[in-house]
Amino acid sequence: MSDRVRVTIEGGVADVRLDRPDKMNALDPAMFTAIVEAGEALKRDASVRAVVLSGEGRAFCAGLDFASFQAMAGDGGARGGGGATSAIGDMGGRLTHLGQQAAWVWSELSVPVIAAVHGACLGGGLQIALGADLRIVAPDAKLSVLEVRWGLTPDMTATLMLPHLVGLDVAKELTWTGRTVDGEEAVRIGLATRLADDPLAEATALARDIATKSPDAIRGGKRLFDWAAGRSVADQLACERATIGSLIGSGNQVEAVTAYFEKRDPVFVDPAVDA
Repeated sequence: MSDRVRVTIEGGVADVRLDRPDKMNALDPAMFTAIVEAGEALKRDASVRAVVLSGEGRAFCAGLDFASFQAMAGDGGARGGGGATSAIGDMGGRLTHLGQQAAWVWSELSVPVIAAVHGACLGGGLQIALGADLRIVAPDAKLSVLEVRWGLTPDMTATLMLPHLVGLDVAKELTWTGRTVDGEEAVRIGLATRLADDPLAEATALARDIATKSPDAIRGGKRLFDWAAGRSVADQLACERATIGSLIGSGNQVEAVTAYFEKRDPVFVDPAVDA
């Protein structure tokens, strides 16, 4: 297993740790790959009955590595979709690209996945947490659909997952504002399942309890709930990819990133109106 993600299995519970604490578990191509590889390996392990997903250090996951954004604001971004963005765009025969799969793989597991969220859970980090079945969060956790800060839309399954949790109107509000919510508000609006002062301990205890139940019943329950959603996953995720593909490297997207790092208000150009 990659040194970016540590996986240990004990008593049917897989403990999955994002392990890049010096960068608040920020996402770069190597981290995306490691997360997907961890999830895919667990899909093949019949001994696993529940999964706990957490982050080492001060945060669950602070989102995309800032270095990737700085590259996007420079020459690579002007060419459109270069650098790190191209590296995570590989489809690999899936209905997702690598970035989407880092979140979606957890919903593909046939067993419950519980995200233990503390500290920053931003942008792509939040979308990874949305891939879990349950989210146990610290009261002072910070969660945000952050992509609008960079002039982008969510493209790691949030447009599919978020409305089911918080409702369409709240999903739009969170996406359009990029505002940060704490753990208490996250629970109140349905973004998180419940609060815990120690989310990892709480999630681990819950996973161990689930692991004592009939694995057939647990898997059957997850399958039934997920089938009930009745949404074309392939179509929605393809729409995510098409939308963000039209944004990356565009003038307004580069301006959003550049202005943020230059600590000034962005100056955007209004798009042409169709006749």
